[in-house]
Amino acid sequence: MKKSPFPEVTMQEIVQQIKGKQVAHKKFPFLLQEGIIFPPQLNLEQSSSEKTAVYKSSFLKGKRFIDLTCGFGIDAYYLSQNFEEITLIEQNTDLLKIVEHNWTVLGKRAEFINVKLEDFLNKNKENFDVIYLDPARRDSSKNKVFLLEDLSPDILEIQDHLLSISNEIVIKLSPLIDLKYLVFVLKNVSKIAIIAVKNDVKEVVVYLSHEDPGKVICHSVNLESGESDFIFQFGEEENAHSEYTEPERFIYLPNNSILKAGTFNLISERFGVQKLHPNTHIYTSKEKVENFPGRIIEMEVIENKQIKKKEQYNIISKNYPLKPDEIKKKYGIKDGGERYLIFTQSKKGKIILKSI
Repeated sequence: MKKSPFPEVTMQEIVQQIKGKQVAHKKFPFLLQEGIIFPPQLNLEQSSSEKTAVYKSSFLKGKRFIDLTCGFGIDAYYLSQNFEEITLIEQNTDLLKIVEHNWTVLGKRAEFINVKLEDFLNKNKENFDVIYLDPARRDSSKNKVFLLEDLSPDILEIQDHLLSISNEIVIKLSPLIDLKYLVFVLKNVSKIAIIAVKNDVKEVVVYLSHEDPGKVICHSVNLESGESDFIFQFGEEENAHSEYTEPERFIYLPNNSILKAGTFNLISERFGVQKLHPNTHIYTSKEKVENFPGRIIEMEVIENKQIKKKEQYNIISKNYPLKPDEIKKKYGIKDGGERYLIFTQSKKGKIILKSI
C-alpha cells in the first residue's frame, strides 16, 4: 500500500512487473532476464507457455513467417525461429510496444505492425510461407466461445483468404474444441495436434496446408511426461475394435491428450491391451506393455471391506457412480500418498482396484 519509490513509475506498474515475473517463472522462464517488461495480467494469462510454443516450433520452417494475432509474442518468438523474415500484427498499441522492446532486449528482429488483423489482410499484397494465429475466444460480453465462427477473427470467414496467401496456416484453438467439427468446417486440414503438459490438455492446434489435404494426421502429445507422441490418421478410430476382459496384473490409464482425441479402440489395438468395459477407458494386460502413452500401474481387485479407514490413497473414479470426494467420505480414507485405488466398472459390474 506504499507509494511508488520512483516518481516516473506508478505503484500499479511496479505490481504489474512483480506479477509478470511470478508468472514467467512457471510459464516462460526465458524472459527472466534484465530489461524485460511484462504486460497486464490478462495478456499473460492469454499467452501460450514456453513449453507448448517450443513444441509447435519443431514443425515449422521457411523464409517468411507472420503472426496475425501477436499478443505477448511467446508463440511468435519460438515459431519464427527457423524463418528469415518475421512480421507481427497486433492491434493493441501498448502491448505491441512491449513486445518490440522485449525482442530488442532478446536480440531478435521482426517487422512490428500496429493494425487490426482484418485491415492488414484487406491491404496486404504479399505471400508468406507460414501464417499463425491465435483467435480471441471471448465475445463482446467477455464470455468464452468455442465455435470458429464465434471467434475473433471469424476463422471460417477468412480461411479462403489465408490459404490464398500462404502454403500453411497454423491456428491455436481451445482444448475444448471438437475434432470432428474442425475437420468438417475447415478446408485443407492436414494435421491436428492435441497438446497436453503434465497430463493437462492446454490447446488444440490445427494446420491447414495445400499439400495432401485429403489425409489428416493427428498427434496426441503429453509434454514433460516422458511419453511418446501417439500419432494416428483421423478416421482410424472408426475401424478399430477393442477386446474386453476382467482386470489383469497391469492397468493402463491413457493420458488426457489420448482421451481428448477419442481413440479409445485404436489405443487398444495398437498396444495390444484390453478394455474393461465399453464406457470404461481403462485397459489391462497380463504382461507389461512398454511405451504406453499414459500411466501404468500394477493392481489387484479387492473387496470394499478390505479398505481400512484412515489409509491414504490416490483415488481415481472412472465410469463409477461415486466421485472421489464421495468415495473418501464413504470409506473414511485420505487422499494422496504413493498407493492407488481405482473405482470403476468391468463388463461384470462395479470393481475396486488397488495398487500392488
